[in-house]
Amino acid sequence: MNGMIDLHMHTTVSDGTDTPAEIIGKVKKAGIGLFSVTDHDAVKGGTEVLDLLKEGDPAFITGAEFSCKDELGRYHILGYGYEPDAEAIHELVAYGHRLRLKKVTARLDFLKSEFGFDFPGEALRELFARDNPGKPHIGNLMVKYGFAATKEEAILRYINKLHVRNSYVRPEEAIEGILAGGGIPVLAHPVFGSGDETVRGEELRERVRRLMGFGIRGMECFYSKFTEEMREECLSVAESNGLYVTAGSDYHGTNKTVALGNTGLIAGMTHPDGLERFLSDVRISNT
Repeated sequence: MNGMIDLHMHTTVSDGTDTPAEIIGKVKKAGIGLFSVTDHDAVKGGTEVLDLLKEGDPAFITGAEFSCKDELGRYHILGYGYEPDAEAIHELVAYGHRLRLKKVTARLDFLKSEFGFDFPGEALRELFARDNPGKPHIGNLMVKYGFAATKEEAILRYINKLHVRNSYVRPEEAIEGILAGGGIPVLAHPVFGSGDETVRGEELRERVRRLMGFGIRGMECFYSKFTEEMREECLSVAESNGLYVTAGSDYHGTNKTVALGNTGLIAGMTHPDGLERFLSDVRISNT
């Protein structure tokens, strides 16, 4: 395959601003030869991409990103190359969606009880009808109804004041579901945990070893927000543990300033062994 690789992007199915059809067009325009749509706790966007791809379009890997949490921290687990019709993946997505709706309900109740923020019934029905409602969508509602000046202010000043317990998929559950669906579980942006938290050094190595006990098989070592030092540390950890390596921008359209293809992996660059092994072993469509 030719062109760049970008295996981490989001559509309107989660918190991106481009539809699956628009993503395909932008991927082609950016010169990306292999891509994956990794919507949060959802596979619908990737399924739509598969249906839309034509001969000559970029190669594609099915993907999803699961928001996970346990007693020791927060993790984002990417699932790649699963069978689109695998029951295990759809059960995992349904479970994640139920937990997501639980968080949305708790946050809306909190905003009303603590700050008096209330929204019209129609706006709430539209919110809960979304494929993947979350903090950005609540933030946009707050801006629309005058409770905050910007989505960022809404999230940081109000929404993040509530920490919803027992409302996340556990990492071992996500990894188990991805493996059962024929996919490859990969730790997303390993240096970044929750918010601005960074995980480095022995803490990073211990986290990776622990997730390997659950079956994690790769690390996203090329990532838009990584410094060269962060990237090299992740590559070292992946290599020492025999893990796959992936590359992703975390593109969200206009919801973030990250550009498609901005992974730190330059077209023509020699691929590390972990990436070559990943590309050899993962299920790739449209080739």
